[in-house]
This record gives sequence, C-alpha cells and structure tokens, in this order.
Amino acid sequence: MDAKQPYPVRIEGELDPSVSRWLWLVKWLLAIPHYVVLAFLWLTFLVLTVVAFVAILFTGRYPRGIFDFNLGVLRWTWRVGFYSYAALGTDRYPPFTLGEVPDYPARIDVAYPERLSRGLVLVKWWLLAIPHYVVVGILLGGGSYAASRAYDRAWGFGFQTGLIGLLVLFAGVALLFTTRYPRGIFDFVVGLDRWVARVTAYVFLMRDEYPPFRLDQGGADTAGLPLETVQASVAAEPAPDVKRGGGGVVGRIVLLVLGTLAAILSFALLAGGCALVVIDQTQRDDDGYLMSPSRDFSTPTYAIVSEKANIDVEGANWAVDRFLGTIRIRSKSQRAVFVGIAAAADADRYLLRTEHDVVTGLDHIDPSYSHRPGGAPVSPPSDQTFWVASATGSGEQTVDWKPHAGDWRVVVMNRDAARGVTADMSIGAELDSVLWIGVALLGIGALAAAGAAIAVTAGVRRGRRRE
Repeated sequence: MDAKQPYPVRIEGELDPSVSRWLWLVKWLLAIPHYVVLAFLWLTFLVLTVVAFVAILFTGRYPRGIFDFNLGVLRWTWRVGFYSYAALGTDRYPPFTLGEVPDYPARIDVAYPERLSRGLVLVKWWLLAIPHYVVVGILLGGGSYAASRAYDRAWGFGFQTGLIGLLVLFAGVALLFTTRYPRGIFDFVVGLDRWVARVTAYVFLMRDEYPPFRLDQGGADTAGLPLETVQASVAAEPAPDVKRGGGGVVGRIVLLVLGTLAAILSFALLAGGCALVVIDQTQRDDDGYLMSPSRDFSTPTYAIVSEKANIDVEGANWAVDRFLGTIRIRSKSQRAVFVGIAAAADADRYLLRTEHDVVTGLDHIDPSYSHRPGGAPVSPPSDQTFWVASATGSGEQTVDWKPHAGDWRVVVMNRDAARGVTADMSIGAELDSVLWIGVALLGIGALAAAGAAIAVTAGVRRGRRRE
C-alpha cells in the first residue's frame, strides 16, 4: 500500500497524563477477570473466523454479524492491552463490552469490506503474511509462532517478552522513579501496537489490503482515518520534500533501531550486573567463599569420583589465580570419609580395579552416575601420597586447593575404604572479582541505557520535525 493512502485499520490511544507510578505493578492481577473473558472470546473468534473463511471462499463476502463480533473482540483486547502491558497508557479500568466506547482512551476500528478476494483468502493468512510474522514475532517475543498467535499475545495477555514488552517495562520503571511516562516511548510503543493490529486484521481475513511496512507512531492514527478525511487533509497540505523526507525516514529508522538494540543490550547488562552483585553479597560463607548449594551424593560402591576437570589452556594459571582464586570443597557426613583432589592419571591408576561411580550430571534432583565395575581398593585412600589436597574425618570437612594447569579429579571414599559412600557436598571459590565484574556490567549497562534513550528520543523528535 502506498504510504500516502490511508489504511482501513485505525488504532488510537490517548496517554493519561496522570498515570499512577505504581499501579502498573499489579495491573496483571487487576486484569485477570478480563483475561478470563477474553480467553473465551478469542476461542469464539477463531471458530467464527473459520466460518468467515468458508463464506469468503464461496461468496466473496465477510458475514457482517461475524465481522462486528470479531471487531468487538479486537476492541476489547486493545482496551485491556492499553490498560495493561501493551502500553500502560491509562489507569481507567476497561469496560466489559464488545461495543465501541468513544470516550475510552484506547480505540480501534476496522472498515467493513463490501467485497473480499475469494482467491486471496487461501494464501494471505499464511504465505503472504510471513514477512509480517517475522516482524511481529520480534515485537511480541517468541518468534514466528508468537506472531501467528497475535490474537492472544498482542495487547496485554500477561507480561510481554518482545520489544513491546521491553519498552513498556522501561516506561514502567520511568514511571516508578520519575512519575512521568516518557512520551517518546509511548509514541513508539503505540506505533508498534498499531503494526500488530494491522497484521492481526489482515491475517484474520478482515481486510485484503496488505499491511504497510511502516511505523506510524503516536496515539493519533492519521494514517488510519476514513478515506475521504485523509484525502481532504492530504489535499490541504503542501507537497512533501521527497529527497529530504526520504533521508529523514531512513535516519529516524536507523536511530530507532540502534536505540532499540542498545536498550536490549542495556537490559541484559543491567540484569547480569544486578545478579552478580546480589550473588556476591548474599551467597558467600563466613570465610568469604562463594559456595554452591549442597547436594547429596551416595553410592553403594567404594568411591564417588568427579569427571575429569581439564585446566590446560595457555595462561590458565594466571586466569585461574586472578578470577577463581582458591577452590573450596566442603563435605558433611556422619561417617568418617576421605575427600581428596589428585591428578586424573594418579586417581585413575589407584581406582583402576576398584568399583566406583563417576558423577556425570547434576541437572536433576539426584546426581547421575556412570558405574565402573571392579573390586575393593588395594589400600585406604589416606595411604596414598599423590593427593594435592585432602581432608578426612566425620562431620564437616573442608578441602582448599589452589588450582593450576592439568587434569584433575575429586575422589570421595570412606576413610576405611569400605563400601557405601554418602556425603553432602558443595563446591565454591574465592571469586573476588565477581563484585567488580557486576559493578562494571551495571556501569556499561547504564551507559547503554543512556545511549538508547538518546537514540530513541532523537529518532522520535526527527520524526516529529519531519511531520
């Protein structure tokens, strides 16, 4: 569709200047009654769309009663989305109605088509819409599958995970700390919602006009007004400067894309930085070691052995010393056990003919093992001289070790080398640099967020100047 022509889907939203700074945190709860009703409405919507498909295929017409009902579902959905996490544009609770509510700040309208193509109905909702599915998948999150289910993800069915959800989250944080909704983010988000609405109407057969690849920002949808209104407004305006306008559009899109990518990067950096700082401040033991949660290890054999830990990268000693520091292994057992660390070759030689279990995974509640058959060990583990670090006894035992290049194994056995080894184990390290890495990520994330805000604001302002 030509950029000068109106599109028959109009979606509008008016930002409430007095949006609450904290209500958005609980809107997911307040909107649950709407989510329940909309789930049934969209189920009906899908069934009626199948009926409309058959009617269009044989008659070229979309049954008016079905069209009005489906349009009512879109109106209801957009009102709930605008209230909740598709925009956070108002605190006014959405009405429970399929009808048009002219005084509600969120409105959508689709012009009823007198005729629809009987052939196009076979391909437009899947083949022709693939490019838009890719775009909508990015806007809503979850890829093309989410795009194909735009009806239940587009406008606020829970928290969004795509670009729209990320921008709305930024707006919510801004509201929380500044009490102001950034106008540039609002205009951009409603533009993205408008794109989704146009694609939704198209793939659900309500119009034959292909949705434009065009981001019409702002709450007022001038590109979706009735044809005669748009023609009159276009005739009253001077002809645009095509050369300058084209460059302005490209520059604005570049700024918005760069700003969006920077925003996504900043979100990841800030989340990672916060996680590292929180872990550093809450998960250390009394000696300052960052420890993993304890896991129960048990075997009916003579020993529990770790998989081979390989540290042979060039410069590993420096990296391990700077980053990991000293490694600590903690064991708790009612029975006297031996915990030792040895070169893998020495440990394998000692256990060559000894029945034992090798730990192969910790993904489940219970560790997974690989069984090695054999008999009893030739001598107790404490009689061996190859251990680089070890501890023995009942209760809590701690082994501290400065790692260096090589292949290593951890071996847990009963002190008397008897069958049946059980111990509660955890591992950790000094990891003194974790806090500084977290702080660095927070700093870089803050810079990226500032850059994103500058780019998005510049892109929005450039678009307004062009308009």
